[in-house]
Amino acid sequence: MNTKSIQYNSLSEIKTVAKSIIDFGQKTPVWIFEGQMGAGKTTLVKAICEVLVVTSHVQSPTFSLVNEYVTKRGENIYHFDFYRIKNEDEAMDIGVEDYLYSGERCFIEWPSKIANLLPTKYLKIEIQVQEDGGRIVNLEKVGV
Repeated sequence: MNTKSIQYNSLSEIKTVAKSIIDFGQKTPVWIFEGQMGAGKTTLVKAICEVLVVTSHVQSPTFSLVNEYVTKRGENIYHFDFYRIKNEDEAMDIGVEDYLYSGERCFIEWPSKIANLLPTKYLKIEIQVQEDGGRIVNLEKVGV
């Protein structure tokens, strides 16, 4: 199965959603997060990091472009936010390809800004905001 949808209506459910995403995408290190501004991409990344027991503070890397986290088990997670970049050269300047092909978990917000740099295999996580404020999270294993 290469696709899955998860619906949630409250932030109180987000850890359960995070666990489902982790289980679904375990063997795929690069995860891209898509959704409109305010859809909850960073909130979902924070919940996933909480479930993975990240030992440092998780926040949006909007200005730094990348934040590095370490889990209690010593695993590295790289969290990117490319909202503010003007072109792919800016991503290349921080060595994004080294991160993406490291085999470590990479969580990418605003992946469309670096579309040509993405590996052929990744987990696409698309968050859709519903009229009632709930969310539908569509998961797709791309290239797998």
